[in-house]
Amino acid sequence: MSESGLRADAERNRQLILAAARELFASEGVGVSMRQIALRAGVGEPTLRRRFASKGALLAETFQDRATAYADLAEQALDDPDPWHGFVTFVEQVAGMQLADRGFTEVLTMSFPESIRFAKERRRAYTAFQQVIARAQEAGRLREDFVPEDLIMLLLAHAGVVAGGGGQAGRFSARLIAYLVHAVKATAEAEPLPPAPSAAETYGELRRLSRSAGSAKDRPS
Repeated sequence: MSESGLRADAERNRQLILAAARELFASEGVGVSMRQIALRAGVGEPTLRRRFASKGALLAETFQDRATAYADLAEQALDDPDPWHGFVTFVEQVAGMQLADRGFTEVLTMSFPESIRFAKERRRAYTAFQQVIARAQEAGRLREDFVPEDLIMLLLAHAGVVAGGGGQAGRFSARLIAYLVHAVKATAEAEPLPPAPSAAETYGELRRLSRSAGSAKDRPS
C-alpha cells in the first residue's frame, strides 16, 4: 500500500476511535476503558494506543470541540449588555452541556496539561469568566466574595446531580441551578462565605481528577 494509503487508513482509524469515544464517554462517563473504546471502534487496542498514547490524550482530543464551545460561551456572556443576565446565562448553558453529555460533566472539572489546545481553551474560558464575574459584581448583582474557583465547585455539585438523577436529572438540574444562582445573588442579608480554595489548590485537584481518569479508571475490563 502506498504512503498516502497508509495515511488514509490511519486517519480513518483515528476518526473511528474518536466517534466511539464520544459515544461511550457521553453515555457512560470517562470511566470506560481503552479496551471498550477499541472494541466499539472496531480496531485493536494497540492501534488505539498508537493514535492516543494515554487516556488523557484521548479525552482531551475527544472533548476539544466542547472545550472550544465552553470558551465561546464565556466570551458571549462577556458581550451580553446585561452583566447579570450574561453571568446567569453562562452558568445555565454550561449546566446544559453537562446534562447532555455525561463525559463532559466529568472532563469539565479536569485538567489535561499535556494538551496545549485543550489548556488554551480552558485559559480562554477562565479569562473571560473572570471578566464576567467582575462586570456582574460592579453592577451590584453578584455577591462580592464570588470567585472564579466557585464555578468549579458549582459544576462539581451539578455533576453529582447529573450522575445520580437518573430519569429526573433534567428537573433536578434546573432546580439546583436556580438554587445556586439565587445563592450567589448580591443581597443586603448575605452572610460571608467560608474561604474558597486558591486557584493553585483548585488546579491541583483538577490534575488529580485527570490522573484518576487516565489511570485507575483505565484498567482492563
